[in-house]
Amino acid sequence: MAKPVWIKHANLATLKGLDGPRSKTAMSELGLIPDGSVWFEDGKVAAVGSTRELEQTYGERSSDAEVIDAKGRLVTPGLVDPHTHVAYGGSREGEFEKRLQGVSYMDIMNAGGGIHATMRMTREATEDELYEQTWKRLDAFLAHGVTTVEGKSGYGMNVETEMKQLRTMKRLNADHPIDLVPTFMGAHAVPKEYKGREDAFVDYLIEEMLPEAAELAEFNDVFCEKNVFTPEQSERILEAGKKYGLMPKIHADEIVSYSGAELAAKVGAISAEHLLKASDAGIKAMAQAGTIACLLPATALYLREEAAAGRKMIDAGVPVAISTDCNPGSSPTVSMPLVMNLACISMRLTPAEALAAATYNAACAINRQDRVGSLEAGKQADAVLWSVDSYQELQYLFGVNHVKSVWKNGERVVG
Repeated sequence: MAKPVWIKHANLATLKGLDGPRSKTAMSELGLIPDGSVWFEDGKVAAVGSTRELEQTYGERSSDAEVIDAKGRLVTPGLVDPHTHVAYGGSREGEFEKRLQGVSYMDIMNAGGGIHATMRMTREATEDELYEQTWKRLDAFLAHGVTTVEGKSGYGMNVETEMKQLRTMKRLNADHPIDLVPTFMGAHAVPKEYKGREDAFVDYLIEEMLPEAAELAEFNDVFCEKNVFTPEQSERILEAGKKYGLMPKIHADEIVSYSGAELAAKVGAISAEHLLKASDAGIKAMAQAGTIACLLPATALYLREEAAAGRKMIDAGVPVAISTDCNPGSSPTVSMPLVMNLACISMRLTPAEALAAATYNAACAINRQDRVGSLEAGKQADAVLWSVDSYQELQYLFGVNHVKSVWKNGERVVG
């Protein structure tokens, strides 16, 4: 059995205090404890408080524990990435050059590139090849302080490959230190073999894919976008998934305003993703429904688009989470620290809001707030020791990985 871990003399951001997603001013409440301590035991957080408090409780046991003197450095919960496409085959670096030459993302996709290109490479990859490629990406996430990752299928768009992706993620969740939370996204695009027969593909997805996906996934996502899936088709898919126990998510209003945010609120989606073009009516509907906005500033940067209106959404009462959107075409990054920086710079989140969006609210967006996202007694012992003194400094020093050590379930896995 692993030794207990005692991290003391930390600038501790616990994020504790709420049962549901944070919105408005609550997104700035980080549960800060100067000269704080946390005690991990049996993979869980046993106690959180001031160093003086924990010395009184655990001081006699310190010789039996791994004791880390944080020396005033920042300690946070492990970061949570609530939106990725991490399990895929191949690479698409050639498309990056095309976009720099002026070809749009949708033009590349409509010409057989984009999602369709990764679909072909993922269909051709063996399950073991997918496992090995994805393992390397998860290692990189861990090195950047991320201890929980959501992963979507969606690069198969047929039963065989979608289930291959989901099985790969199930294996990785069991084998890799990171918790990998599976989402079914058979509705990522309409495959070429169904061109002109989009409703037939929706029927195939509902009748053939969903029953099998429900055995492996927790969420059901759809790309509601012009020339991909209409709001009506998206609603059919999401409502059908709910019958199998799959919680709805939705890629909404990324390229054009398409009533995606409104649909997210209507179907009771746990989160709506992207939202670069979300309407004011959609933002209001999400706030009323409690739908979490999962915003992806690195994707906007990579596509040279204006970022989502994060400041407006928070002020309107929408709970906001942030994510890398790790994928091979529009955001090939694993750096949540970079994403936190970008959330401040391009979406006008404060440093406190960015940290809340990358921890507690991100956990809420994948229904894991009872396990991760904050440092509270009884939760998983997932934490990051940073080589900076404060959360402000973490967001201020742009484009640098400040991770010093990472603990997952009480085991040091980095540093």
